[in-house]
Amino acid sequence: MGEASTSIRLNPFKGCDGPEGTPVPWSPYGRILAERPNFTLDPLFHAGCYYVQDSSAMFVGHLFRKHLPDKKGLRVLDLCAAPGGKTTDLAASLREAFGDDFELVANEVMKARVGILADNVGVWGDPNVTVTSADPAVIGRLMKGYFDVLVADVPCSGEGMFRKDPRAVAEWTPELPGICAARQKRILADVWPALKEGGLLIYSTCTYEDCENDSNLEWLASELGGEIIAPEDEFPDYGVRLTRCGSLLKAGEVPGEGQWAGALTKTASVASSRCKIADLRPLESRLQIFDEKIPRVELDLQQALRYLHRDTLFLPEAPLGMLVVCYRQHPLGFVKNLGKRCNNLYPKSRRIHMDV
Repeated sequence: MGEASTSIRLNPFKGCDGPEGTPVPWSPYGRILAERPNFTLDPLFHAGCYYVQDSSAMFVGHLFRKHLPDKKGLRVLDLCAAPGGKTTDLAASLREAFGDDFELVANEVMKARVGILADNVGVWGDPNVTVTSADPAVIGRLMKGYFDVLVADVPCSGEGMFRKDPRAVAEWTPELPGICAARQKRILADVWPALKEGGLLIYSTCTYEDCENDSNLEWLASELGGEIIAPEDEFPDYGVRLTRCGSLLKAGEVPGEGQWAGALTKTASVASSRCKIADLRPLESRLQIFDEKIPRVELDLQQALRYLHRDTLFLPEAPLGMLVVCYRQHPLGFVKNLGKRCNNLYPKSRRIHMDV
């Protein structure tokens, strides 16, 4: 199948500043790189100027944009959101379409994964994204009829990741697809009440198994109430296959790894409840707000890496007090300049650990 490619998606609200590459056909800001750089040593990565995401995974964002309702105040739930690639893609698409008039909830039930989701959302920098860690059943019970769009990239048997992830190969068994399909049905049934009638579901996996892909979407339409949106043959020259209900990207046939995605409109009625996002007990935001009133100081590459390493900086020519430190005019974070030294206020959870 050849080697896995490396791709990024640029942040259109931070100047699309990032590595050059070949455009991803289904993503306006996706780029496939000629080789994998050391992202840890690129301050632009830490500034949220781009996100490292597999090009096949960007197909979910394409399907989302293709079927996005033309409605202000749109409420979107990214159900299984960690580590944040699809969330940041959705956020950029929503902001381009609606400006500040949308809500995006990025949910991750696994406590071990929600921290990295919160960090990645914070670095991306969209204030309209809220991070939660609620069970799908809780969301379905508390948020009846609240969301206009549900994006569910559900846990799966992972066959599309075999080329990149040896652990996925080691964990696979003949029984695993059936086990995963049953779990996916439970997740969808649990959260289904939260999607309003007429709402849009984008359903995706990173596996090739029919029982987890087309058959599950057909089951959902039949048992829970929905109408499958017929897939279109948009990218045959780039290796994207059509299936009964969606689009399949297979590693070795497309530049990226494996992905399947399909869409459905909910037809079942639901009685909306009086609810709000606060009912899901969101995590505290990790977004840093860089007030224009705070003086900004430009760092060179080595200074920026030392800052991201949480080393002490010396900025004798800078004003005293709180400062925003930048690299290529992109804010990285805060320091407090005491004159002889600066207190480094970069978040501990984000510091780079390798030698700089």
